[in-house]
Amino acid sequence: MEIDGPMMRKVIGRSVKPAIIAAVDDVNSDQTILGDTHLNLILHDTNCSGFLGTIEALELMEKNVVAAIGPQSSTIAHIISHVVNELHVPLLSFGATDPTLSSLQFPYFLRTTQTDYYQMSAIADIIEHFEWKEVIAIYVDDDYGRNGISSLGDSLAQNRAKITYKAAFTPGASVDRLTEILTAVNLMESRVYVVHVNPDTGIDVFKVAKKLGMLTSGYVWITTEWLPAVLDSSQQINTDTGSDYSDVMTLLQGVVTLRQHTPNSYLKKLFAGKWKNIKLKETASFNTYALYAYDSVWLVARALHALLKSGESITFSSDARLRKADESMLRFSGLRTFNEGLKLLETLLSTNFTGVSGEIRFDREKNLVNPGYDVLNIGGTGVRTIGYWTKSSGLSVDSPNKTYAKKVNSNSSSGTKRLYSVIWPGETSVKPRGWVFPNNGKPLRIGVPYRHSYKEVVTKDVRSPQGVRGYSIDVFEAAVDLLPYPVPREYILYGDGVRNPSYSNLVAAVADNTFDAAVGDVTIITNRTRIVDFTQPYMESGLVIVVPVKKSKTSQWAFLRPFTLEMWLVTGGFFLLVGFVVWILEHRLNQEFRGPPSQQIITILWFSFSTMFFSHRENTVSTLGRFVLLLWLFVVLIINSSYTASLTSILTVQQLTSGIEGIDGMISSNEPIGIQDGSFAYNYLVQELNIAQSRIRSLKDQNDYINALRLGPKRGGVAAIVDELPYVELFMTYTQCEFRIVGREFTKSGWGFAFQRDSPLALDLSTAVLQLSENGELERIHDKWLTTSSCSSQAMQTDTNSLSLSSFWGLFLICGIACFISLGIYFWRVLCQYRRFDPDLEETQEIPEPESARRSSRRTLLSTSFKDLIDFYDKKEAEIKEMLKRHKLQGNEHSDSPR
Repeated sequence: MEIDGPMMRKVIGRSVKPAIIAAVDDVNSDQTILGDTHLNLILHDTNCSGFLGTIEALELMEKNVVAAIGPQSSTIAHIISHVVNELHVPLLSFGATDPTLSSLQFPYFLRTTQTDYYQMSAIADIIEHFEWKEVIAIYVDDDYGRNGISSLGDSLAQNRAKITYKAAFTPGASVDRLTEILTAVNLMESRVYVVHVNPDTGIDVFKVAKKLGMLTSGYVWITTEWLPAVLDSSQQINTDTGSDYSDVMTLLQGVVTLRQHTPNSYLKKLFAGKWKNIKLKETASFNTYALYAYDSVWLVARALHALLKSGESITFSSDARLRKADESMLRFSGLRTFNEGLKLLETLLSTNFTGVSGEIRFDREKNLVNPGYDVLNIGGTGVRTIGYWTKSSGLSVDSPNKTYAKKVNSNSSSGTKRLYSVIWPGETSVKPRGWVFPNNGKPLRIGVPYRHSYKEVVTKDVRSPQGVRGYSIDVFEAAVDLLPYPVPREYILYGDGVRNPSYSNLVAAVADNTFDAAVGDVTIITNRTRIVDFTQPYMESGLVIVVPVKKSKTSQWAFLRPFTLEMWLVTGGFFLLVGFVVWILEHRLNQEFRGPPSQQIITILWFSFSTMFFSHRENTVSTLGRFVLLLWLFVVLIINSSYTASLTSILTVQQLTSGIEGIDGMISSNEPIGIQDGSFAYNYLVQELNIAQSRIRSLKDQNDYINALRLGPKRGGVAAIVDELPYVELFMTYTQCEFRIVGREFTKSGWGFAFQRDSPLALDLSTAVLQLSENGELERIHDKWLTTSSCSSQAMQTDTNSLSLSSFWGLFLICGIACFISLGIYFWRVLCQYRRFDPDLEETQEIPEPESARRSSRRTLLSTSFKDLIDFYDKKEAEIKEMLKRHKLQGNEHSDSPR
């Protein structure tokens, strides 16, 4: 077997070459692998040249190889993969991390290291963890750099972050070129840099950054695994860079980097001991590429062992297409196809063992399973591990071994600590903000609506240096003053001032980068939040309905309007009913309720209606009479209070001239509705409330509002206007409460400042707006510009309907039941007395009666005439009791006399 070697004089090559030689020696010395068959190692150096790499690959294939290991360069791997695909020779690469080297395009390419797809996912998670939204990518402009950064962009997009600028340089770029690139980068807004370069030129990037002052506080530097590869091969730094290890560590203070995770297993410790005994090595230590290269050799050996053990042989055949090229001096006919290449590839993919780098096993996409990275932070004189990243759990302080063993998914680890603290450039543990305002002289472009109406909110101001003024501008300026950094800004008017501009179009202009922000009375609604980010609302708002009103005209009969006719009749009937009931209950006991019939009728009428004013002079002495009177006085109290309130409202009310009394009436009506020009109310009414577009009228300013409402729908005006509450409050002030709000707010929203998606200013200004609210400054600015009308805060008074019986029938029912119950009890008592009463008792009291006559002295109702009953009822209660008492005594005397 022959192995294509890497660039042996490079950082990775210096670690990989001794590892490959050691692996071949170990395989050949192990009799349990391949038996008497030995691996034959042939090293080729492509010098990172695509042309030389192609020639070297073709020369290698002439020697009937069964597998190739390498190269470290993704660019060379792309080229060689085409060769091995045609000749069916598996290519195992320990260093080509380009994620576009897919198994579909290059079926014979097998990556024995981790793909950059996972590494870029880890970097994207780090950026999300620290809540940065924009990064700048600094990378080498080749397949390795371009495709890796492309994968980073995809991963960032999943976390709502993005690459704002790609700073690419050619391999082997000069210091002057690097200085030019980093100078341009330093003028930009983002301070988060991701460096994805080759190990041999990466340190030069940081040297230039050091000279430009870009390794100080406020900067964030994140590198891919090339940096640990350099640091782990520490002895060679002095030769290549002219700096010793301590100088490089000083240069890299605060840098965060990734390294492919390899467990500290027993096999790895054995390899480390073996490394010390290798005489031809150029470095005292090794990097992870050496471990993967060592395992790659063992992977080929195990696969060949399994292939030969299964009875397969190693054979080659000529390709007829290549024989046609015999006339060429390149002798392509010498290239032969490996007949068992596909079977060897399948064996490689199915091989599973534990090597010095960890578990060697491939998934369906031909990638190593269980990818993991160490998250490192350079500080002081060394490197410390601040966490780990795995495909299944993302960032965590648990090692990938524990994570995969527990099969923990990303959701279950969300509650645990994800990373330890980081020491950033400038020797600070405070998380950098990650952005500054660019030093390129470009201020923040702020779009301001050029309003035609309600200019107190925001409008043009030719006398101000800013060119704009208003409530919204003062709030924004006050919020910016609270920020801990300067914000250079330029206000740009949006609209012509003749009509209010479309606020949805203004927000869209922010989203498409015409403006950096929009400052004004921009309402926060759902559709707008999908394309821009808003700050915390600085003004609460909501849609309300405004209608015209008029003063109610009173008449000489206004005092009758509080109650309906039915209510008046029932109330009057109950006054008479209660008076009559009380007369019945009091007639036998109370002298004030006795006398001639005419006097008693007057007493009933007087007593009945005097209770209306609680001025009745007659006393009630019976228990039942007092019970009925107490309930009735409670009913009278409720009726009097209701009558007074209703009459007051009728005499002072403002009546609506429109039939719209709320949102339901507006929807069911067919009358025209006015809205403010440029407002979102149009879309809301049409799309949410399904109001016909033909009913909606756009109005330019307050004068249009007044004229449209005064004209009304019958004369070309509108029945109502729908607008936001802050505007309506100003409108009420202008019109001195000529119009009124009906119903309630039927949307809840607010005004905010709009910024481009993921702009860090949105969050900082939200905090500033909250501070303004807490310290009272926001209210002061509001009072300066916006005067709240007293009539807008009053309860809306509309046409008052007369009170009907339905509002009081419960009271009347209770009172009526009480009357009938009292009468029932009273008449039962009267009838009981009447049955025991004998009207002839006094005339016959001296004539003894026989026993049979006395037994029949108890009267029955059947033997009673109505006149007798009325005469009995008309007697005083005291007289009846006295007569019954004498009758009882006489009965006792007769019963005691001898027979």
